[in-house]
Amino acid sequence: MQPIRTFNVTPALPSRLEPLRRLAYNMHWDWNADTKDLFRRLDRDLWESSRHNPVLMLGTISQARLQEVAEDEGFIAQMERAVQQLDDYHHRLTWYHKNRKLVKGSSVIGNGEEDTAPTTNNSLPNSQKECYAYFSMEFGLADCIPVYSGGLGVLAGDHLKSASDLGLPLVGMGLLYQQGYFSQFLNADGWQNEHYPINDFYNMPLQLERHPDGSEIRIEVNYPGRKVYARIWRVQVGTVPLYLLDTNIEANASQYDHDITDQLYGGDIDMRIHQEIMLGIGGVLALKALGLNPTAYHMNEGHAAFLALERIRILMQENGLSYQAAKQVVTASSIFTTHTPVPAGIDLFPPDKVLYYLGYYADIFGLRREEFLALGRENTGDLAAPFSMAILAIKMASFVNGVAKLHGVVARSMFHRLWQGLPLEEVPITSITNGVHARSCTSPVMQGLYDRYLGPRWQHAPTDDPLWDKMKSMPDEELWRYHERCRAELVVFVRERMAKKLRDRGASPAEVAAAAEFLDPGVFTIGFARRFATYKRATLWMRDVERIKRLLGNKHRKVQFVISGKAHPMDIPGKELIRDINHFIREQGLGRQIVFIPDYDLHVARLMVAGCDVWLNTPRRPREASGTSGMKASMNGLLNLSVLDGWWDEADYVRTGWPIGHGEDYQDPNYQDNVEANALYELLEQEVVPLFYDRDSEGIPRAWVKKMKDAIRLNCPHFNTARMVRDYAWRAYFPASDRFSNLSSSNFAPAKDLAHWKTKLFDNWYNIKIANVDVSNGPEVQVNQNIGVKARIHLAGLSPDDVQVELYTGEVNADGNIVNAKSSVMEFQGKDQEHACIYTGDIIYNASGLQGMSLRVLPKHDNLSNPYELGLIRWA
Repeated sequence: MQPIRTFNVTPALPSRLEPLRRLAYNMHWDWNADTKDLFRRLDRDLWESSRHNPVLMLGTISQARLQEVAEDEGFIAQMERAVQQLDDYHHRLTWYHKNRKLVKGSSVIGNGEEDTAPTTNNSLPNSQKECYAYFSMEFGLADCIPVYSGGLGVLAGDHLKSASDLGLPLVGMGLLYQQGYFSQFLNADGWQNEHYPINDFYNMPLQLERHPDGSEIRIEVNYPGRKVYARIWRVQVGTVPLYLLDTNIEANASQYDHDITDQLYGGDIDMRIHQEIMLGIGGVLALKALGLNPTAYHMNEGHAAFLALERIRILMQENGLSYQAAKQVVTASSIFTTHTPVPAGIDLFPPDKVLYYLGYYADIFGLRREEFLALGRENTGDLAAPFSMAILAIKMASFVNGVAKLHGVVARSMFHRLWQGLPLEEVPITSITNGVHARSCTSPVMQGLYDRYLGPRWQHAPTDDPLWDKMKSMPDEELWRYHERCRAELVVFVRERMAKKLRDRGASPAEVAAAAEFLDPGVFTIGFARRFATYKRATLWMRDVERIKRLLGNKHRKVQFVISGKAHPMDIPGKELIRDINHFIREQGLGRQIVFIPDYDLHVARLMVAGCDVWLNTPRRPREASGTSGMKASMNGLLNLSVLDGWWDEADYVRTGWPIGHGEDYQDPNYQDNVEANALYELLEQEVVPLFYDRDSEGIPRAWVKKMKDAIRLNCPHFNTARMVRDYAWRAYFPASDRFSNLSSSNFAPAKDLAHWKTKLFDNWYNIKIANVDVSNGPEVQVNQNIGVKARIHLAGLSPDDVQVELYTGEVNADGNIVNAKSSVMEFQGKDQEHACIYTGDIIYNASGLQGMSLRVLPKHDNLSNPYELGLIRWA
């Protein structure tokens, strides 16, 4: 029976407890231990059963209990402290205010709080207030908002939290899934099954965006033959608003349209393109409806790349720009982060579907169908090639990055062909290594320890801050005692969780009772938790059954494993890995020493990265773009035992853990598995386990604790989203926002001028001729000898101001190519009688051996983000 009217019933709080509502609706509670303790104090059991959801708690807790705590002076005092901490958080002088120097009021967008930061000089043209829009398909903020599947979403959530901590004027944009990602349960055979709980948005820390008259703010997005409507929910993440679109509303006539925001990564290819249209195009329209005008757009993976099309349309139809000028503005102010280390991980759509759903943009832009499809193709001449969301994002961005140094190398190799003629190492794809939000992933126990010995600034202090030297003064005994407490808490949780899962599955009373003996709180514990994809090799440690049994069977140096993770519902090989682990546990009778925790989520992850001793990671290099679970482990003092891939390849893996292998590349996967499994066993047998059990007379493993301190001191400040977001601000957000402000000034005159210049450049570029290059010396030169170079170049219809001529020098490898090259700009000296441009320069070689030199011409314009932006280069 359908209702004739609906009501949103909110909790009835005693007036004295009304501040709890404000605390509940700001996700700041998730990384504020005092506020989280406050809600746990209300009702510990309800806190756990509600998945740590304070809004649901306030709506279901008994009025008698509320009245009781309203009269509890201790509770009221704690609540008032929490409110004061939130007020102080909103009114503090932030990193952004100190470093960006904007006018008062421009640093906080839509947070409902007064910004009291001091007024400073405005450094942006036309007093442009900044706003950075961060688009992601998923966001992992807390258990109670399950709209994430794994690392990509958790990274996005941590990005918002650190942006709030730093005071950046950032807003998030995503989709609000009615079912979200699945809950996992295992059948008696250990096979993963999925259950999709329905999210009750009205009992979550979400609020609908409304007009002043109380009506919902809604947007409409064009789909073939119809419009789809969405309303906008807001999650307040500290000072950062996260806006989430919801299509499950009565305005949409078809169930299909209701279901666009039903499941994360659910449905077929048509549903996927529907979702990505809603995210990218709908997201731009939603920000516009909210009155926001972002000065920089950040695409976290390619799912949101359609946003560029809608931005171009708006600039053309509402600002009167040509397609080329509009595209220049969009590209100059867009940022793209790729998380994909393999081509198979990129969303590809058939050309006919792209034209069916989005072909009207080609008409608006004045492009032929092939020209429009070329925006998403590597080889624009391949008319049968699919449309790549990653390539669209790259072509529509002025800053492109991978998520670790090694991943940057991989990404440059993957997309090298988009810049024909450009040396691989110069491909304009850089890297900003991922991080984790310190207060979110560090256990409250360890946070208290760090606060006491390092001071509260540890959460965002940079690597060179003297604060980290204080780790040396932290007593070994205290650090070890706190860590052992975290391990004990993990064991208690595992026993309770496993007993519940066994009861739910209908296990016998004996099996349920046996869960009380799972794991030992005093035993060396290895943790492994992540998405179960085959390249992560979750069963590598099981490769030699007899050897691992000997390791587990050592009564003097006991070892135990805690394992968790989900496979994608359609990933059968991933599900088989989960089943294989559970079969191994059962068949070898190792249920007390090896536990697989079902239904991995943020809560499980936080307990594991605090309570284990070593964090194991065995991806097939270089398939792991970054990985962040090991960073979370380091935040808690855990040591990493990992293949040199992702973030671990750039960490101090000697002092803060152990590397498996030495970063080798293998052609034979089976051989690689054998070699690296053997390396893993040798490390465990000869180094890791003996070091853990090497105790002094007080029972403290001094050498182990030293490595724990190094893990905290060296990894916490660097592999931290505070550092990561600062990097994005300095290298991406500030420059992109400045480019937008510059290009949009004077009614977009600079953008129009740049578009005109580009047209002239393309018309003349291929007529450039490098007539001759004269070198002052012969083929035999000495180290540090000056070599003069003179070049005659015909620039056709271009002027010397339009180009940059460079000498390109370096050693010559066995293939005859210049490697480890350096470039230097040549000076324009004028024109000769034949109107050829004369350029001169000098080169000096600092090393002996076979060295090479070449010469190249690149475009030059003050408003280009980099000289490679146009993909044009002329070599001698």
